[in-house]
Amino acid sequence: MTPTTPTAPQPGAARTIPQASIERLPGYLQVLDDLAARGVRGASSAELAELAGVGSAQLRKDLSHLGSHGTRGVGYDVVRLRERVRAALGGAQELRVAIVGVGNLGHALANYPGFAARGFTVAALFDAAPQIVGTVVGGVEVEDFAALADVLAQRRVAIVVIAVPAEQAQAVCDTVVAAGVREVLNFAPRVLQVPSGVALRSVDLGSELQILAFHTSSHP
Repeated sequence: MTPTTPTAPQPGAARTIPQASIERLPGYLQVLDDLAARGVRGASSAELAELAGVGSAQLRKDLSHLGSHGTRGVGYDVVRLRERVRAALGGAQELRVAIVGVGNLGHALANYPGFAARGFTVAALFDAAPQIVGTVVGGVEVEDFAALADVLAQRRVAIVVIAVPAEQAQAVCDTVVAAGVREVLNFAPRVLQVPSGVALRSVDLGSELQILAFHTSSHP
């Protein structure tokens, strides 16, 4: 996943957090969720770091940006730390997501259970194909892309996911930004241009596979 615009500090964050630290917070939250589900009440920085796949010094530094410091000899309170990380990632507020493009990928995203598990609500789906508009996917009716601006405002959508073909992605992104959305997640295999103040994250599955292919070809 490649960031193209620095992400602003999230609501609930104790102070300005470096972009690199923000990118590691979801991994820490996954670890803390798992520990809490297993009834673990406390964990050291070394234990958390090993589970998250980072160095313990790095983990302590990242968490210090949230104002969270472990207790010597005790470590971190798992539940308390989990809530602090979740709040920094916007979990203290309702976050509504819209998906533009309900083809195979958009259909899969609309049915992804991880959204609800992390506090996100899929509030709207959009497509321009007449045969798709009006269908129901993941319990949400697909609406005409032409109505995007009005629907986003009415439903207070904060994040838009773009899952359209590459040749349509920039035009869709421009429309989304013009509608007032400032957080965009792009799955189209194309580099998008956004104005200052818009946070854009891009996920190019083909590029990720090519990186893995490079490592594969490097093995003896």
